[in-house]
Amino acid sequence: MKTIVVKFGGSSLASAAQFRKVGDILRADPARRFLVVSAPGKRDSGDTKVTDMLYRCYDLAVAGEDFVPALEAIRARYGEIAEGLGIKFDLDGALAPIAEHLRKGPQRDYMASRGEYLNARLMAAWLGWTFLDSAEYIRFHADGTLDPDTTYKLLGAAMAQTEKAVIPGFYGADETGRVVTFSRGGSDVSGAIAARAVKADLYENWTDVSGMLFTDPRIVPNPSYIPFINYRELRELSYMGASVLHEDAVFPARRAGIPINIRNTNRPEDPGTLIAAQAPAGTVIPPVTGIAGRKGFDTVLVEKSMMNSEVGFTARLLDIFAAHGVPFEHCPTGIDTMSVVVSADAFRPHREEILAALEADLKPDLLKVEEGLAMIAVVGCGMVANKGIAARILGAVTAAGVNIRMIDQGSSELNIIIGVREEDYETAIRGLYKEFH
Repeated sequence: MKTIVVKFGGSSLASAAQFRKVGDILRADPARRFLVVSAPGKRDSGDTKVTDMLYRCYDLAVAGEDFVPALEAIRARYGEIAEGLGIKFDLDGALAPIAEHLRKGPQRDYMASRGEYLNARLMAAWLGWTFLDSAEYIRFHADGTLDPDTTYKLLGAAMAQTEKAVIPGFYGADETGRVVTFSRGGSDVSGAIAARAVKADLYENWTDVSGMLFTDPRIVPNPSYIPFINYRELRELSYMGASVLHEDAVFPARRAGIPINIRNTNRPEDPGTLIAAQAPAGTVIPPVTGIAGRKGFDTVLVEKSMMNSEVGFTARLLDIFAAHGVPFEHCPTGIDTMSVVVSADAFRPHREEILAALEADLKPDLLKVEEGLAMIAVVGCGMVANKGIAARILGAVTAAGVNIRMIDQGSSELNIIIGVREEDYETAIRGLYKEFH
């Protein structure tokens, strides 16, 4: 029997009305047998996420102040959902251990996890499904890192013995039973872990958007969605910040060869974005899959005659950056020139020391820093099979009236990265979208 693991985010579970949408989605496909849930998110722009409400309880308890009104506000949120669903749920019994924990000496991760815990219990009660507490099955090492082998063994065995189950996202526990959370957005990771543990055929990640967008909607209004993207393309775009998934959520599914489908809870008819190693048969692969970028880069230009004849020149140059804890982002070169593109935030605190070391060690003919660059990645596996993509990129940016300060193409021909002045960034993105969307 086909098995689908589904994960719903906080906006998808913010109210009883959203719970009902989730129920309809689950009933639409019997293969959706395992549900991973986040804590309730905001119901509107002026609302507060339940996780933030729990952090507030924690802060009050640590400060020795009265946390009861804050905890009552959380009770009211869940009570409203239960009432809207028309079910009786023992909120007093569920909240009593949390209140006792706050009185005895609260642990921050434990409190942060209770939003998912309570939501999963409430969802399981409404659906009539089994509740599997992540603290019993998702195992962390003492240093706070995930213990994947133990986790897949424990969780996989529990899921194999269960027809349908609800699993709280975001947390697990170490060997002592102490609750440990993933970073914010970690319910995506929990969903991927559950998919791998049960060897699912598909991992559906339901959120409030219909997949990944071709480019930033803050720059291009209503950009098109990406119907299919492979893992390599996703990595390139995610590096530039264009992802609706927690980065760590991709790897468990990818290693197990499990496709990921990003879907919209409020528009379940939309197919969303499929993430997989290979496109389904018949999929038309466009030359460009997506465009993403970031501001906040500086470029250090080093020029020296006969640079190419100096053995180890590049290694010495990069070692100087490494010695100051500054990683390089890109490193386009010529025969006698080399540009090192670095994050401005990482570079500027060490700028003078790095420049002095470069002067002393490399003795360049010219050493120059250009600040305020933005990097734009044009990504697509289809570029390798289509002639003239680089020319179209340059033409689109030039037609938009933007001067390109740098261009770099990886050896895999998966992406072409251009550098422009920060003030030209949005204009360049719009020009590229017009050319390739």
